[in-house]
Amino acid sequence: MTAKDSRLDRHFERRSKAALAGLHLPSEVELLRGMPFLGDDIRSDIHEYGERLARRVKRLRRLEFAPLAASLDDLAIEQNDEAVQVVEAALAEAAAFNVMWTHAAQLRCQVYLAFYGHPQAAAAIAGETAAMALRDMRDHGDFRLVSRALAWAKVANSYALMHRNGPVLWSPSKVDRDVCAYAEKFETAIRQQEPDEKLKDKEPPAAKKWNDFLDEPVERARGTDGAVVVFRSIGNDTTSEGKRVVNEFETLLDVALPLPVTPELAPVRAKLAVEFPYAIAVIDDILKRLVGRKHIHVRPTILVGTPGCGKTRLARRLYEELAIPYELVPCGGLSDSALGGTARRWSSGEPSLAVMAIRRHRNAGPIIVLDEIEKIGTSRHNGNFHDVLIGQFEKETSSRWFDPYVESACDLSHVSWVMTANTVATIPPVLRDRCRILAFPEPGPEHLAVLAPRILERVYADSGHDPRWATPFDATELAVLAANWPGGSIRQLERLIETVVEARGRHQPRQ
Repeated sequence: MTAKDSRLDRHFERRSKAALAGLHLPSEVELLRGMPFLGDDIRSDIHEYGERLARRVKRLRRLEFAPLAASLDDLAIEQNDEAVQVVEAALAEAAAFNVMWTHAAQLRCQVYLAFYGHPQAAAAIAGETAAMALRDMRDHGDFRLVSRALAWAKVANSYALMHRNGPVLWSPSKVDRDVCAYAEKFETAIRQQEPDEKLKDKEPPAAKKWNDFLDEPVERARGTDGAVVVFRSIGNDTTSEGKRVVNEFETLLDVALPLPVTPELAPVRAKLAVEFPYAIAVIDDILKRLVGRKHIHVRPTILVGTPGCGKTRLARRLYEELAIPYELVPCGGLSDSALGGTARRWSSGEPSLAVMAIRRHRNAGPIIVLDEIEKIGTSRHNGNFHDVLIGQFEKETSSRWFDPYVESACDLSHVSWVMTANTVATIPPVLRDRCRILAFPEPGPEHLAVLAPRILERVYADSGHDPRWATPFDATELAVLAANWPGGSIRQLERLIETVVEARGRHQPRQ
């Protein structure tokens, strides 16, 4: 090894210590060489890198990068493999515009996904590391990176075999241990072939058959592709109450429940844009964050707008068009026990809201719409409600949520939460900080011609008639509506249209 190589090693060691201390964000090449993540934590690394890349993307001010910017904003809130995959998909679209930095960003996403146990990403990292090892051998006679490239190849192969029985969830620390262990074994095997007398006489630290580490126990897969096992057991199932709960959940125990599949988004947008022409920006903001996702999951979101502006109806219509099972829950009088569940020993015992939604729809990823969340208030009497809600927002806690009725851990991490509010002033900051807040606009008088026919159809449908029977408004009726509705509340416009329909009925000639 040359003096230059020694200097490079010392430089790498210094930067590794800085990365461990949280003072240095490693480059993609440094990560491939084995440098630890920022603060030795993959989530901290993802968060910091995502924020830096987001600033870079937003400075470009290019419309075609809007999905990428949105996915990076989400990455700042949720650091997991699914969020990284969404960014990766957005980067693939951005790469079509020949932007230089997209390749490095895509490589970093591959590094993250490899450490989350994705076989294809691990194979890609093995290839990248092998290319670097080849350059090291050619330029410096340094073979040390060869064992790491082989280790990643072994990990990719092993994990791919395990995934044949369904996706396996690995922790980044488990993957790192596997890579280091395999690299050490490959290093030892390579060193045994070196013509070094000292090495020949030295007994390897452990028995070294090449297939010693090829046959390893396969961990149980969690569900299948596009499905998740939510309920694995019922606690205290030998008691009378426990047996009753087992009977209630017996068709769901150890059963992989489907996740909602992302449909073609363009038709959904087109239909909602006709119904809510004044809220297209909100519709686009929600839908663009679903681009690239195989399954629908919405980050906790609050739609804030004046009473009657249509935010609750939009939430309902959006999920109807996306064909996602959902629950619309008014928050007036809602307690923390209704949200988090009640112990089965009480006569009023029932599961948490999310568990009931999953059980009712037999789907692992329903959406729960909490209507008028500000009505919960901020008193300590309701403090537990916010604590429960925050716990279900966090992936780490929701993935093993202890339900007091089931008395066992349940995977609620795929449930989406959307809230409506007339104001966020009474919502605790700790809850607001975990949500994306979207201002919901009011419709203006210029939207009357589009909104009135839709509302007229609903009025007829609500009265039990076929909406197609609704006679379109004539010029006089539209003029009356325009004179009495200056914009704002949709509910006010609905009442006016109901009055017009009633007037029609009074003036129709009797048969």
